[in-house]
Amino acid sequence: METGSPTKDKVRAARRNSSLIQSASKLTDAEDALGVVDKELDVDFNQVSKWLSHSVEEQARKDETLRFEEDGNKSLLREVLDISETLEDGIGAIVDDSFTKCFNKEELVPWNFNIYLLPLWLIGVIVRYCVLFPIRLVFLVVYFLLFLVMYGCSRTLLPSSAFKFKFERRLLQTMCFVWVASWTGVIRCHGPKPTACKGRVWVCNHTSMVDFLVISQVTPFATVMQKHPGWLGLIQTYIMDSFGCVYFNRKEAQDRVKVAERIKDYVHNNAKLPLLIFPEGTCVNNRYCTMFKKGAFELDATVCPIALKYNRIFVNAFWSSRQQTFAMHLVELMTSWAVVADMYFLE
Repeated sequence: METGSPTKDKVRAARRNSSLIQSASKLTDAEDALGVVDKELDVDFNQVSKWLSHSVEEQARKDETLRFEEDGNKSLLREVLDISETLEDGIGAIVDDSFTKCFNKEELVPWNFNIYLLPLWLIGVIVRYCVLFPIRLVFLVVYFLLFLVMYGCSRTLLPSSAFKFKFERRLLQTMCFVWVASWTGVIRCHGPKPTACKGRVWVCNHTSMVDFLVISQVTPFATVMQKHPGWLGLIQTYIMDSFGCVYFNRKEAQDRVKVAERIKDYVHNNAKLPLLIFPEGTCVNNRYCTMFKKGAFELDATVCPIALKYNRIFVNAFWSSRQQTFAMHLVELMTSWAVVADMYFLE
């Protein structure tokens, strides 16, 4: 028994040592494995750190670029705002230079805004509409009827002669004078009065259709005008035709050539009355003058200008066909205190 014990103890000790060696080997392998994992984790962490750092730097650069762009836009905006006054002046000049300003009727500024001016304004309205307008209208209608009777008798009963032409010419001039008198017109003439002469044509600025009446009450003219419908067209057809007036129609494209031929023939061959042309082609508000159309200057004739300037102290004589009819325009003139104008005959 005693001899067998040491042997067993040695076996147990060998087994225990072998087990310890195996455990130590396993621990070493585990430590190596953990070391590898740690290295891999270190590598991954380094990569993640580098990626995060790169992303932060990239975002910082983007933010810096955006900030610079915003600063640049703000700077540009400040520069634009700094020149806004110049832009405003430029835009104002463009608007002021607009062609449409030639056709805008000036608004009347009210002056009856207080207690002591209002009664005077009311008295003026009553006098103009209830006293002057009826008297003027009756005077105009009576003479117009008388004119129609005398002119009709002359056209149908008198033979063609120099006396007939002079008589009708005088009737026309008197009728134009009555029209102007119905507005209490005050027309001041400057320069020599026109006389009929072949190879000569007169041109004038155009404010209203009453321009023809204002000029013809001084010296009767034949004129070039647009053909109108209604009662005005009847006057053109049965009265103005006999004085050699030439009409045109804006709606006919080929009418311009025919009108030019008729005008040229009248100027050189049939100038019984001086021919008046309004080369602006439309009514302008008498504050400006638009470019003249070239037709009046291609007739191989001497061009004599006439300047007609209305004073707006009592009424604005400009007629805008877009805003009122011609009948209402005449009513406006007849209900004013007076129509004042200066007429310059230039050589």
